[in-house]
Parts: sequence; C-alpha cells; structure tokens
Amino acid sequence: MMPIVYTPTIGEAIQRFSGTYHQRLHGVFLSIDRPDTMEASLLAFGREPDEVDLVIVTDSEGILGIGDQGVGGIQICLGKKSLYTAAAGLDPNRAIPVVLDVGTDNLALLNDEVYLGERHSRVRGERYDAFIDAFVDTVTRTFPHAMIHWEDFGASNAHRILNRYRDRVCTFNDDVQGTAAVVGAAAVAAVRAKDERMRDQRVVVFGAGTAGIGVADLMVDLMVAEGLHRDECRSRFWCLSSQGLITTATTRIRDFQRPYARSVDEVADWDVANEDRIDLLEVVRAVSPTILLGTSGQGGAFTQAVIAEMARHVDRPVVMPLSNPTNLAEALPEDILSWSDGRAFIATGSPFAPVTYGNVTYTVAQANNALVFPGLGLGVAVSRARRVTDKMITAAAQALASITHVTTPGASLLPSVERLRMVSATVAVAVARAAVEDGVAENELIDPIQQVYDAMWLPDYPELIVE
Repeated sequence: MMPIVYTPTIGEAIQRFSGTYHQRLHGVFLSIDRPDTMEASLLAFGREPDEVDLVIVTDSEGILGIGDQGVGGIQICLGKKSLYTAAAGLDPNRAIPVVLDVGTDNLALLNDEVYLGERHSRVRGERYDAFIDAFVDTVTRTFPHAMIHWEDFGASNAHRILNRYRDRVCTFNDDVQGTAAVVGAAAVAAVRAKDERMRDQRVVVFGAGTAGIGVADLMVDLMVAEGLHRDECRSRFWCLSSQGLITTATTRIRDFQRPYARSVDEVADWDVANEDRIDLLEVVRAVSPTILLGTSGQGGAFTQAVIAEMARHVDRPVVMPLSNPTNLAEALPEDILSWSDGRAFIATGSPFAPVTYGNVTYTVAQANNALVFPGLGLGVAVSRARRVTDKMITAAAQALASITHVTTPGASLLPSVERLRMVSATVAVAVARAAVEDGVAENELIDPIQQVYDAMWLPDYPELIVE
C-alpha cells in the first residue's frame, strides 16, 4: 500500500485535493487569517493533553517534487500518519495531522473556483514567523508530550524553523533529518562494504537545499563520531546549488549553506570555464569524490561524463540520485552501473526494479524516509523524549545501517520496505537509548526492546458473531 498512501500517488491526491474533498477527512486546518481559532481547532480533534504523541504539520510550500500546493498538503500529513502506524505501530488515535494555511503562490489554485484554502499569496516575514510561534506555543501547551513533525516546508523556512525550536521543544524535520538519516545509513553501509571509514570520504552534494545540506550535516556527525574535528569533517564536502559550487564568493547563499562554502583560493587553480559558476563535472574532476549525492530535482544531471570521471579515480564509487519522482532522478541505476563498469554502489530516492549487469543482478536500495521517521517517532514516544537531539538522529542512521551487510555482489545498501516493522523497531530502540544517554528522556528504559515491542499498536477488531 505504500505507493498508494505515500509516493507517488500522494502527489496526485494533493494536487486534486479541493476537487475531491470529502467531509470524513481527519485533519486540522489552521489559517493565518484566523490565528485566534488555533487552540479551539486543535482541541476539536477530541484529544486530551496526554493522548497525543505526534503532531504532523506542513505549510505545503515544498510538497514532494510538485511545490506549493496550498491546503492540499494536509494529504502528505495523512500519508505520513499512515506510515507511522503501519511501519512503527504508533497508535493512529495519538497523532494529529495539521496544515498551516498561510496562502499560496500557486496561481492555478488561486484561480480554481473549488479551491478550499485562503485566496491570497503566501504570507512571509514577521507575520509568518508570529504564526509559527503561536502554533508551537499552542501545541506544546495543549499537548505537552507531542513531537512536532515538520513536513515539506520550503527551503527558506525548513532549516530556519528547525533551528529556532529544536533546543526548546520536541521537534523533528523529516526533509532535513529523516532524509539525512536514511542517506547516511546507506553511505555507512557502502563505506563499510569497502572496508573504509566515513571520515576518509570525499563527498559532493549536488543540490545544496534543505535535504542536501541536511544529509551533509548528518554525515559530518558520523565523521565526528569517528574522531575527526568538525571543521575538518566539513572540509570533506563540496556542495553545489543552482549557482554551481558554493564558495565564499557565491552571491546568494543561505545561512545553512554557509559552513560548506569553499575558499575562493582553493578553486583558483582549477581548470574551469567560469570561476563564478563551477559545474558538477568540473568539481568531480577536481576533487575525485568517493560519494556523489543528488538532491537537485534535475533529471539526468549525473551524465555519463560525470559518472565515468568519478569511476576513473575511485574503485567503488557511491552514487545516490535521490530526487523523486522517477523522472527527476539525477541518473538511472542501469546507466550508473554501465558507466561505472558495474562497480558503483547505488541508492535512489524513487523505487527501481533490480538491474542485471554482466552476470550480477543488483538490488537497488531505495533511500526512503519511511525507513527512519516511524522508528524515530516510536523511540521518542517510548522514551518520552523532551527533545530530538543530533545524537538521536545519528543513532537512527547507525541502527539502520546495522541491519544490512553488503557481503555479496549486487546486495542492497538498505533493507527492503517489506521489513518496515522490524526496521522501525530497531531504529526506535536505538533512538530511545540515545535519548537516555543525552539526558532528554522522561521515561526510564528498563528493557528497551520489550518496551518498544509493547508500544507497537496493532488494530484489534472485535469478532462479529451472527446467529
């Protein structure tokens, strides 16, 4: 059912939301034009303060690969809620999906006579920030033990909102931290299969937005765990935005990208066509990366020249075209294998069928956030963590990586989504333990494996006896 309740079908459901709306949809709609109704709207969901573990919220600006979708974004929160239950056994009655209606810049929606959201452009700036502040304050006051799961916020807000609240409330951004954990797990599995260390890798991130920099931050944490200084870890990364390689001379740079800006002096001697816009192939030629990540949404950006150049200098390159849906993937697995002579380790954002190259059939790992976020939410609920710390995210990645052992040719870097319950339980145990180690857990962990297992909800349907 995952392709139905999640990617790719959920994208179409979101786009068609207003035209197919029905009254049985269980979600909370909060309008920036009526902030005084916020608490009453949340309470109308019918839950007591101790009856909510999770609030999943979006403002719908960065929905999947389709962008601003207004109030239709409630569907992505409902899809995530379904996966929290199916994958990790979080009681669906203890999760609330929320959409923050701050307007939309989608002109097709604004001119659609059946569109259900506020009919004005997106509110930004101080009024937007005040609305987010009010939401966080209201949720934490009304449901004091709930984790706030931020979903599909735009690049200009995702990191900013996470950084604003992460040390104040229990909060998690799936696009930043969830993506980072699952990609980090795939990288750890590949590096381990090569009998190498994360701290020795050279990483190129093509698409230095919310997800790309989130992955870089997590990989830095993994390298730090191996004993390397944080600044030295960041020197292992080269990140590209729409302006090419991010350097100290890049004119438009976001705060979360700044730690990865390369020195202008470093690139002065590179063989490039335009020093103000250094492209992917030029970066690959200059640094010979061991890991190449694609979070750009630019289909086909990993060309034969890029992959062949990478494989020319690295025996087992790790290539991850993570953009989805499939038509936005930076490269197809069969092409990557062909251009690398079958030597590449691959993980993708979209699902792909196994690929046969030579005499080997390769199972393509899907770096699906569903391998991480349900287990993380379960671990937070079991430990009743007051915060989601970096150590908890790193523990989730390491736990996921521990499940797979790439010992045979063509083996997947990540476990199959068919094993989601076991995967989520494994992640939850690691997250709960990390919460205790970081001193943010309110519950005592006496037997974490049993406590996690006991917390995994299953539907219990009454037996109907017909006489």
